[in-house]
Amino acid sequence: MNWDDTTDATAPERLVGSVADREDQAVEAALRPKDLDEFIGQEKVREQLDLVLRAARARGATADHVLLSGAPGLGKTTLSMIIAAEMGAPIRITSGPAIQHAGDLAAILSSLQEGEVLFLDEIHRMSRPAEEMLYMAMEDFRVDVIVGKGPGATAIPLELPPFTLVGATTRAGLLPPPLRDRFGFTAHMEFYEPAELERVIHRSANLLDVEIDTAGAAEIAGRSRGTPRIANRLLRRVRDYAQVKADGFITRDIAAAALKVYEVDARGLDRLDRGVLEALLKLFGGGPVGLSTLAVAVGEERETVEEVAEPFLVREGLLARTPRGRVATPAAWVHLGLTPPRSAATGNGQGDLFGT
Repeated sequence: MNWDDTTDATAPERLVGSVADREDQAVEAALRPKDLDEFIGQEKVREQLDLVLRAARARGATADHVLLSGAPGLGKTTLSMIIAAEMGAPIRITSGPAIQHAGDLAAILSSLQEGEVLFLDEIHRMSRPAEEMLYMAMEDFRVDVIVGKGPGATAIPLELPPFTLVGATTRAGLLPPPLRDRFGFTAHMEFYEPAELERVIHRSANLLDVEIDTAGAAEIAGRSRGTPRIANRLLRRVRDYAQVKADGFITRDIAAAALKVYEVDARGLDRLDRGVLEALLKLFGGGPVGLSTLAVAVGEERETVEEVAEPFLVREGLLARTPRGRVATPAAWVHLGLTPPRSAATGNGQGDLFGT
């Protein structure tokens, strides 16, 4: 229920992928919470944002510009819509990659209504000329439109109505300091705890008219990688299995059986994740091994292994990136039910230099 509309055409379609496909976007539109009270998780962010919005309403002013950072699927788009709803303002949605020229941004800004919320997804991917125009728009509610070329060019100032910019990014470190400093409120979205995901699943199941018990919700939550978008995607696939193979009621056993069919294991690893670990363990003894070599062994592109599989494996403590290459941790051997060699058991993956 708390998700983003971020899509990535280069990412492979995965049941446990955090980017939204067309089906996700259609379902999420119906499941999104409408206000902060409905929004599950991100307690600190919700509390701080509530204060910002209530104070702005009390002053009769537009809310400060808001920057939301964090992994895809954690609720950045949802929070932007809630900000607009809480302020009683319309919302305009666009993305950084869609703004390639300063003129594109000027056209959007000049058409905003007073108090309107402009949601700019993947703000770090905006072009530099547009970014520099945004500085003045955020601070002074003004942009300079350049008319003409060369020495005869003239800058015409264009006053803008007060508005609230909500920027979202998955890579906050790529934002230049001048842009980052112009946001009045900055929040980082954390991954969800299993208990929070259980609440998300129960709410979504109710809205989707799906019957599920507490154990069934816990089973799905434990495999959802701390991401509500993934939790809801798994819920829909388990629902399909329960309708075909059972009586439509989701229990722990039904959820586990369904996710076994979809190759999502107890820790949320899918075929790609396990393929990387199995190659690292069985072919290279746990590493260290170079990324390119590991990608060839798995039969995937280097970028796919590095950007799609590795982040979750590292976060789960199953794989480590070292200067010498990728190394499996003892937890990886345990998860796949394999016995680690002596060097892997020490956790350094460098072998016994003197054979002792």
